[in-house]
Amino acid sequence: MHDFVLIMVMGFPMLIFTVFPALKLGDYLEERLGLDETKKRTVVVVTTIVVTLSLSSLFYYM
Repeated sequence: MHDFVLIMVMGFPMLIFTVFPALKLGDYLEERLGLDETKKRTVVVVTTIVVTLSLSSLFYYM
């Protein structure tokens, strides 16, 4: 449980670095696949969360 809390705490600063690539991915998928706005927002939010947790866990376990 302690590891999970530390990863989540480290995740807040990682949000700064992961929002921009997620927005760019959403824009790219909207342009290429013709996604509507709700699916684009879902892609952006899920991408942000996954990449944030991945970066935080990588930094924690290194």
